[in-house]
Amino acid sequence: MKKEQRKHRLALTLLTAGVIFVFLSASVIISSVVGYVIVRTGTFRILDDSALSPYGTIIYMAVISLIFGAIVSAFAGVIPVRPINKIVNQMNRLAAGDFKARLSFDAPLGNHPTVAEVTESFNKMAEELENTEMLRGDFINNFSHEFKTPIVSIAGFAKLLKRGDLTEEQRKEYIDIIEEESVRLAEMATNVLNLTKYENQTILTDITNFNLSEQLRSSILALEGRWAKRGIEFDLNFDECMISGNKDMLKHVWINLIDNAVKFSPDGGSVAVDIADHADCYRVTVSNHGPEIPPEQRGRIFNKFYQADESHGSEGNGTGLALVKKITELHKGEVTVDCRDGITSFTVKLPKKQ
Repeated sequence: MKKEQRKHRLALTLLTAGVIFVFLSASVIISSVVGYVIVRTGTFRILDDSALSPYGTIIYMAVISLIFGAIVSAFAGVIPVRPINKIVNQMNRLAAGDFKARLSFDAPLGNHPTVAEVTESFNKMAEELENTEMLRGDFINNFSHEFKTPIVSIAGFAKLLKRGDLTEEQRKEYIDIIEEESVRLAEMATNVLNLTKYENQTILTDITNFNLSEQLRSSILALEGRWAKRGIEFDLNFDECMISGNKDMLKHVWINLIDNAVKFSPDGGSVAVDIADHADCYRVTVSNHGPEIPPEQRGRIFNKFYQADESHGSEGNGTGLALVKKITELHKGEVTVDCRDGITSFTVKLPKKQ
């Protein structure tokens, strides 16, 4: 691929040099012809004048050639510079915040492989910037909504508690709701803070050997309050597995994946957690029955602040899976999603040793 790209770029360089050579040759020929015509027609009787020596005649001809050559070059030079100006103008639009800027060239220049590569790369960059800007705007709205909902709930039930004319059962119920909403707020804030911290991290630190199976079991127990009340059962298929990595980071991975599986499972459903033991890696799969992720959204669910549930009917702010992906990449692993027959499965591949 790279060899082919080098050939295309060399061809474009030679083509550009050829165009410049043609324009220079044309300007020299035109200026020479004009100078010759001027002298032959007697407009300036240089050859019949004894006032100028042969050297003076040559200099005079050179001046005439330079003048006409400069005029021709000024007009002809606009053509090869035009594509560069087009690129600069579109880049200025992007810099000014206009992410709808797109680049295109007419044939035959636009058909050249290197020019097509530049066009495709520029348009892809502009499209990604536009999508990022849209996600940023959506995130501000979604994040505000997700934070506002539990805060309003906490404030409302706190006011009810202040009234004092409540039964002991009501009081306990309201306190439980306040506690649940407070935990939800804390988890959302933690996800955002962790994502911000890990995004700027390029080297994995605090690596230890620990029991991966035990960590998965403890993560499930940590979320018992969410799955137990909905009658969701867990199907665990793994032996005791030891792994090296950042223990705290990886716990965020399992908490987010298991929480998502519980969230999108029907009441009374089940969540399966499997570990496939390979020679140099583990594959941890968390599966649940429930609504499948549409194919066109599967490539975007790991993007920061993206939510597959566009109605925002489910809790979350689009940072959980982005955090999972970043932590997995820091461990030199990968995370994938698969949906078939009403089952959604997230698989995390991790090397056994760091």
